[in-house]
Amino acid sequence: MPGSLPDLSRFELQCLRQIWARGEASVRDIHQDLEDPPSYSTVRKIVERLEAKGAVRRLRMEGKAWVYRPTVTPLSMIRKEIRRFLDSLFDGSAAPLLSHLTEMRALSLEDLREMERQIGSEASKQRNKGLEESDRKKRKGMRRRP
Repeated sequence: MPGSLPDLSRFELQCLRQIWARGEASVRDIHQDLEDPPSYSTVRKIVERLEAKGAVRRLRMEGKAWVYRPTVTPLSMIRKEIRRFLDSLFDGSAAPLLSHLTEMRALSLEDLREMERQIGSEASKQRNKGLEESDRKKRKGMRRRP
């Protein structure tokens, strides 16, 4: 996996998603899998850009075509794209996004329950981390006293 994740266009991400779905794919595979695809040569150019950005690598030749494998994981790209989205629209804060999603009724009751569970779990972790740091500071301060 590359050290830093590349910035990808929407169409580059679409092509990468096709490769993720297959595990590995040729340009022809990607072209066939895309809904309402552009020309084959456009898809080939996009895959070449993905390779230049380090998001995919050539694996092997099948006939006259290269087969490509992703070098970035879906989860790593999702996190990067969410961070980029939050930074560009909400100054890095997720709270306004959640407010908008709630107002738009884009979240089901099941979604809200899952978010509540995850938020509770994360809050618990952060409280525990805060207590551990506080205890460490106290112990460190106690050692300094004669």
